[in-house]
Amino acid sequence: MFPQTFAFFTTGLLLGVQHSFEADHVAAVSTLVGKGGGLRRAVWAGAVWGFGHTFAIVVVSTTVLLFKLTIPENLARLFEALVGLMLIYLGFMLVKRIVVDKIHIHKHAHGEVEHVHFHSHRSDSGHQHLHRPLLIGMLHGLAGSGGLVVLIGTSMTSILQGVLFTAVFGLGSVLGMIAAGTLVSVPIILAARHQRLLGYVMALPAVAAILIGAHLLYENRIVEWSL
Repeated sequence: MFPQTFAFFTTGLLLGVQHSFEADHVAAVSTLVGKGGGLRRAVWAGAVWGFGHTFAIVVVSTTVLLFKLTIPENLARLFEALVGLMLIYLGFMLVKRIVVDKIHIHKHAHGEVEHVHFHSHRSDSGHQHLHRPLLIGMLHGLAGSGGLVVLIGTSMTSILQGVLFTAVFGLGSVLGMIAAGTLVSVPIILAARHQRLLGYVMALPAVAAILIGAHLLYENRIVEWSL
């Protein structure tokens, strides 16, 4: 019994971690981390994103399992397209913060310890708007819930088991996104002492988010490209 239970929870946890490292997820959190704030902001952004993501998939999966519903393909594609639009918006907002708001480095010392912070000329530049990663995570959860529901429906033996698997999967996504946010913050922190280099490093997640968002729109046929 114990080996089966251990395998059940381990599988859900690892799938959640793997899911969190999908390109669109990392791109979204990268734009949040790219606004500055250091390691603490990266951890918080990843954790809050993961909580929003988990909340959405648990609610959707539980509802679908309880009432034996199906998620229409068109609705799933709409959520994917909305994720694409959101990524493009986040990418351009980060570009705006770099170019228009003129983000810059501010150094100060506490005793012999020097701290580096990012500031812009906006009055709210230092605030930790946690509702943003929460809402972003929820939208990602809605977009990815369809595949998870199919997995649960074909492999779980009961509704309770399906709900528990979803919760463990969500926990894995939280841990994975904390790790992803932390990894993304490393080059930004390393570049923090060089103003010009910092601008280039922070522009990378913006460009990536815009490109991945455009690709999602193309995949879901919300926009049509003509050559």
